[in-house]
Amino acid sequence: MKIDLANPAWQQTLPPARSVATDAPVAACAFNRDGSTVAFALGDGCVRLLPADIKQAAPEATAPLHKGVALSLVGDPAGDGFVSGGDDGRVLRLAADGTATELLAQKGKWIEHLVAHKTGAVAASAGKSMFLFRDGEVREFGPHPSTVAGLDFSKDGSRVACAHYGGITVWSLSKEVVLPPRRFAWQGSHVALRWSTDGKFIATGTQENDIHVWRVAQATDMRMQGYPAKVKSLSWTADARFLYTSSQPVFTAWPFSGKGPEGKPPLQFGDEGAGLMTVVAAHPTAEFVAGGYDSGELQLGDIRTRRSVVLKMADGAAITCLAWSPDGFRLAVGNDRGDLLTIDLRR
Repeated sequence: MKIDLANPAWQQTLPPARSVATDAPVAACAFNRDGSTVAFALGDGCVRLLPADIKQAAPEATAPLHKGVALSLVGDPAGDGFVSGGDDGRVLRLAADGTATELLAQKGKWIEHLVAHKTGAVAASAGKSMFLFRDGEVREFGPHPSTVAGLDFSKDGSRVACAHYGGITVWSLSKEVVLPPRRFAWQGSHVALRWSTDGKFIATGTQENDIHVWRVAQATDMRMQGYPAKVKSLSWTADARFLYTSSQPVFTAWPFSGKGPEGKPPLQFGDEGAGLMTVVAAHPTAEFVAGGYDSGELQLGDIRTRRSVVLKMADGAAITCLAWSPDGFRLAVGNDRGDLLTIDLRR
C-alpha cells in the first residue's frame, strides 16, 4: 500500500473521505497517539472526537468543554486522548471517551498554542508565559517581552523555543542543571515558530511577510522574503531537508541540506491552486506534503517527483488546520465554516 501521485487514479478521482458539518469554525485538529481517534477544536468551545476510520459513523456532539472558543489541540503524548486549550484560560486533558481533566486555569489569558513531545511532555502558551506539563508537574517559564505567538520542542524534548516580539527565547527544561534562557533577537513580531526535526534550526514567520531562521548552535540567522502575506504556517520534512511555508499559490520549500538556503531561491512545485495556501503539513515519514488554501482547495504534493494532486476542490471555506495520522495514511482537515473532514489515502 503506497501513495503514488503518478498513478492516474490519483489524478482523476478524489480519495474517500468523511465530512461532518458543524456550526462553528475549526481552530485545530489532531490524531491521538495510536491514530485511532481524530479530534477537532471548535469556535463554540467543543472538542469533537471522531473515529479515525471513515467507515464508522460520527457520534453525536457533546457539550462544550471550554467556556468560549477552543483554540488549540494536540494528541496527548502520555495517554490515549488529547490536550486542548481555550480562550477561557484553561488547559484540559481529554480521555479517549471525552472525559476532561483540568491541567491549568489562567483567567483572562488565551491558550492559543499547544505542542507535544513523544517523551510525554506538553507545552502551552498563556499570555506572556509558557507552561510545561510533564510527569504530573506544571512549571511556568517567562515572562516574555510580549504574548507568546508560537512555540515548539527541540528534537530531544530538552528545550522549548517561544516566539514573541523582538525574536525568540529558548528555555532549557532540565531541573537538575538550571541554565539561563538563550535569546535570539530579530526586530518585529514573530507569528509562528517551528524547530527543525534535526534540531539544528528554528524558523519563524514574521509580521513583515517573511520568514526568519536561526542556526541554533552558532546563533547565526538568515531571512527569506518575497511573500504576499504573513507566513503563519511552517512545517519541516521528516528528514529536515526542507522547510515548507504557507502564503504562496504553490508548494514552497526552502532547502536546508548542505549550506542551507542562503542565496538560493525556494523550490516551488505543483499546480497553482485557487488562492494562497493557509496551512501546510509535511508527511510524518515520507516525501509528501499537504497544503490547504484560503479558497478551500486542498492539495497533496510530492517533492521527489514535483507532482501535486487535488484532494478537495475549492468551496469558499478557508482551510484552517491539517493533521496527519501517525501512520501517514489519514489526513484531518478543518475549515472556517465548521466542516470536519477526514481523508483516507489508502488505495
